This record gives sequence, structure tokens and C-alpha cells, in this order.
Amino acid sequence: MKEILIEDKQKYLVENYPFSEIPDLADRKKCLHCGSNIVVGNYKVFADELGAEYICCPNAPKCDGTVIDWIDI
Repeated sequence: MKEILIEDKQKYLVENYPFSEIPDLADRKKCLHCGSNIVVGNYKVFADELGAEYICCPNAPKCDGTVIDWIDI
């Protein structure tokens, strides 16, 4: 997968977050994959070979967690 650099992270999150309650960029979550407490605004975006984009843990690519793996602290 290839990382995509996002200039306006708030706009991208609003347009692409897969769930109804969009978190603030300053919100803190826990990634169930790596166990780290993260700040939502530090997310990364990766695209697969077919062009599908994924909002990923800030620790990616070492961590393979995406937004579905983030829980409230």
C-alpha cells in the first residue's frame, strides 16, 4: 500500500469517515491493533493497489489498524 499525504485532514475525515459520529482531530482514541493511545488528527491514509483508501493508525505501516480498530479511551 502507498501512503497518501492529506493537506486538509479535517475535510478528508468529514468526507471519508465511515461511521456517523465523526471525531474531532484533537480526540484521543486507543488503537486495538497496536495498543497505542493516538490523536485522531495524526491519522495516515493509505491506498491499496486498486485505489481504495483507508484511514489508518498514526503508527502505520508498522501497525495495520484502521478507524474500525479505534475505541474511545
